Amino acid sequence: MSKTIVIVGGNSGIGLAAAEILIKEGHRVIAFARNAAETGYADGVEYHNYNANDFLSRPQLPEVIDGLLYMPGTIHLRPFNRLSIEDFKEEYEINFLGAVHFIQHALPSLKKSQNPSVVLFSTVAVTTGMAFHASIASAKGAIEGLVRSLAAEFAPVIRFNAIAPSLTDTNLAQPLLNTDAKRESNANRNPMRKIGDPKDVAEAACFLLSNKSSWITGQIIAVDGGMSTLRN
Repeated sequence: MSKTIVIVGGNSGIGLAAAEILIKEGHRVIAFARNAAETGYADGVEYHNYNANDFLSRPQLPEVIDGLLYMPGTIHLRPFNRLSIEDFKEEYEINFLGAVHFIQHALPSLKKSQNPSVVLFSTVAVTTGMAFHASIASAKGAIEGLVRSLAAEFAPVIRFNAIAPSLTDTNLAQPLLNTDAKRESNANRNPMRKIGDPKDVAEAACFLLSNKSSWITGQIIAVDGGMSTLRN
């Protein structure tokens, strides 16, 4: 059955991969992204410009939203004493408050769906302490709390889940992957000895948006090559 899916952010990487999967499955995909006209989204996606940290913006949404995928993210990997309050605020506003704002705006349309699902993004760094991740892990930790709270509040009407990836080959991660030595070093830290593929993460997101996951809510799904649980 065709669904109407809204994707916020993710001009490339995981968002692009998810859009391509959803379009191939016959769904209507509406993308809200900064500089949307310049993105590489798959043919058939409806584009709209949107700034995730503009909390006064209330874009026009479809009457019914079956799935919402919130993708905007930031990452400041620096020692704690080199992270400014502004760095923490930026991570929190885009990753967390941006999600809160858009979900509140989308609620009326989500409630009109027969099986609505919202998917947010966390990070492996929330459950696995990682040096230099203080600001992003804090913001994504708030996302995990939000997911569980909203899943409880809106059950059984709307499902809320999050995906927690480890390092994935996206534009956001390029400073960590811009040389062969960095790529090899980061791959070797993962139990699967590889960098995450955006499509692998997108497939998990699309599953959580689908009716196949109709009994899954309030969960943080690790798509991380075993990073959060394995040591080898």
